[in-house]
Amino acid sequence: MNPLVTVAQFLVNEILAVPAFLIGIITAVGLVALRRPFSQVVGSAIKATLGFLLIGAGAGMVVASLEPLGVMIQGALGAHGVVPTNEAIVGIAQERFGAQVSWLMILGFVVALLLARFTPLRYVFLTGHHLLFMATLITIVMMSAGMASGVVVVLGAALLGVLMVSLPALAHPWTRKITGDDSIAIGHFGTAGYIASGAVGRAVDPAGTSPSTEDVKVPEGLRFLRDSMVATALSMVVMYLVVAVAYLARAGEQTAFDAFEGGATGVGNYLMQSVTQGLQFGISVAVILFGVRTILGELVPAFQGIAEKVVPGAIPALDAPIVFPYAQNAVLIGFIASFVGGLTGLLLLAVWLGPVFGLALILPGLVPHFFTGGAAGVYGNATGGRRGAVVGAFVNGLLITFLPAMLMLVMGDFGDANTTFGDTDFGWFGILIGYGARAGGAAGAVILAIIGVVVLAAAILVQRRVVDGGWDPAPRRVAGAAPGTTGSRSDDVNGRASRGDGSRGFRKVAPPEGAPVPPPPA
Repeated sequence: MNPLVTVAQFLVNEILAVPAFLIGIITAVGLVALRRPFSQVVGSAIKATLGFLLIGAGAGMVVASLEPLGVMIQGALGAHGVVPTNEAIVGIAQERFGAQVSWLMILGFVVALLLARFTPLRYVFLTGHHLLFMATLITIVMMSAGMASGVVVVLGAALLGVLMVSLPALAHPWTRKITGDDSIAIGHFGTAGYIASGAVGRAVDPAGTSPSTEDVKVPEGLRFLRDSMVATALSMVVMYLVVAVAYLARAGEQTAFDAFEGGATGVGNYLMQSVTQGLQFGISVAVILFGVRTILGELVPAFQGIAEKVVPGAIPALDAPIVFPYAQNAVLIGFIASFVGGLTGLLLLAVWLGPVFGLALILPGLVPHFFTGGAAGVYGNATGGRRGAVVGAFVNGLLITFLPAMLMLVMGDFGDANTTFGDTDFGWFGILIGYGARAGGAAGAVILAIIGVVVLAAAILVQRRVVDGGWDPAPRRVAGAAPGTTGSRSDDVNGRASRGDGSRGFRKVAPPEGAPVPPPPA
């Protein structure tokens, strides 16, 4: 194998595609730029790495706990179709286009840093695995249209770099509504769903009267449900039991018992395994939240050094779970609402859109609905309270059903792979460049370049006019609290406490002794 290709694949697959290592390196670089002691640099880098490993461990636990539920839901519905799975389609594509994907991703990261340095878009996209996913999508679509490998790598890298700085900017007014400042941005290719959820949240609650998901009034006898981990676990236990009973009634004991690894020994064991998986889900979410808090405590201060030395005013753009701690109830509500949206979209594909337009049936995958639906619930809650969380996440569920179905039409031979990309940005962007590349040759390359320029220009316009202008997507609502509520508050991951009295202030909470102090908002 070519040594350059080997080096490129090592950098992509073993470092850049592993968010934990990338975050640790970025943290170390930032602290070195701040001239922190060696011991602090090493300790903070390791702690940031561990924080992302915690997120990964929690995500793996979520996937494991949802897998039997997905089998039972599909069995209970009796539906067959495509389940969007980013990892699966990327694995298939690597066998044919591994070299192109590797170079495209590396050059795309360089382009993104240059754009962050020399444009108003000061976002540094740090979700490594999503960079790999988007690099693979761009490669598949462009290669399937017959473009030359060199054009695919160079032009594809430019498009990837544009997306890495543009999408966080387009979503930032809504992200800032959640966090209350500019310390972090969203760096996840489900951005269109989050923007849609935030916009829908504002539309369904223009007066700002819908209470926040975090201000649920619980009777005294049910106070234990105010603990988000307990509420999440119990909700999932109920969902698991309902689906398990429905699957058992439809498929019979012999088939239903095989839903769990190793099978079940009887109906009682089958039901108790369902209970255990529901409780495991609650633990998984708690691990993710702890990992988020850990990484924020190390990464945000380190970015002060990067902002001063490399990219002035740099804002880290991080994975979707970064917003989970700001509205933990909204995560569960968003997951359920998004999944219902996925089922509704499946029904529409089956009875109307599929037969008319030749679209594949997209089954609702629980993993994308949890992560993107949960984040969409947080965005919808920030602008529209409970009503916004439900309706906004429902819209996200529709988007991650319809967009993957249409994307398969431009993926060439990979459209028959029985899997596809799941999140919203893979859908709309893949469709755009897919049909643009079909012009062929120089014309196709020009169309794709125009698409990149338009996306970049739109992001710069939004950054200057909307983000820098301080536009508030829901001025009647306060981050973390519903207007008009009293005696309620929720601490966010940066130590702020949002007040539920309709005011806009934040009470500063002293950080733990020895903890790094986050930089002031940009």
